[in-house]
Amino acid sequence: VGTGQSGHGYLGWHPRQGLEASLKINTNAWNRIRYTLYVPIYNLTVRALRADRQRAISALNLQPGERVLLIGAGTGEDLPLLPTGVEITAGDITPAMIDRLRQRAQSLNVSVEARVMDGQALDLPSNAYDVVILHLILAVIPDPNACFEEALRVLRVGGRISIYDKFLPDDARPSPLRRVLNGITGAVFTEINRQLGPILKGKNVTIERRERAKTMGRLGYSIVLLRKTETAPH
Repeated sequence: VGTGQSGHGYLGWHPRQGLEASLKINTNAWNRIRYTLYVPIYNLTVRALRADRQRAISALNLQPGERVLLIGAGTGEDLPLLPTGVEITAGDITPAMIDRLRQRAQSLNVSVEARVMDGQALDLPSNAYDVVILHLILAVIPDPNACFEEALRVLRVGGRISIYDKFLPDDARPSPLRRVLNGITGAVFTEINRQLGPILKGKNVTIERRERAKTMGRLGYSIVLLRKTETAPH
C-alpha cells in the first residue's frame, strides 16, 4: 500500500538520528516486497477496522455519478462500503494487492479502474475527482506530504478527502523509546510518529470533521473529513 520516491533504502548510522534512521527502509522497493508478503493475511489484519472505514465513508455523503479515487487501495477493503453509482479508480504500489482488488471487485460486481501506481506521483489528470480516499496510507507511505499534495492536485475545488489513519497528536513529541520503536514499526508495518498537522499545514483545505476512531482510537486512529478550497486558509 505504501509508496516512495527513490526505491532505495538506507541503513547508515547518523549520530543525530540514531537507531531510528538506521532501521528506516520505508521505500517503494521495500513496500512492494513487504506488502506482497502481506497479501495472504492482509484482509484479516484490517477487518477489525471496517466499522470505522464505514463511518469515514458515510461522512462523505457520496452521490451517484461522483468520481472517487482510492489511493493506497490495498486489496479493496473500501469497495463493499462504497454506494452504488459512483465511479471508482483505485491505485496501489503493489501489483499483488491490485490483483486481489480486481478479484474482489469482480465478486462484488463493482466496476473499478484498478491500476498499479505510486501515490506520490499519480499518473492522473488534475482536478479530475470529486472525492479522494486516503485510508491507512499516510502513516505508511514514505513521503506523506507528496501523497497529500497529489491528492489535492487531482481533486476538484470543493471536493472532499477522507482520511482514516493513525497519528501522533500534533502537540506531542515522541519519546526517545518511541523514536527507536518507530524505526522498527516503520520498516515492518507502519510509522507511529506521523502527525497530521504538518501534512495539512499551508494546504488549501478546511477540516469539516475530525474525530477519534471508535476502534483503536486510543492508539491514535482518527477519522478526518477535508474539503478542498480555492486558497489555503490564513
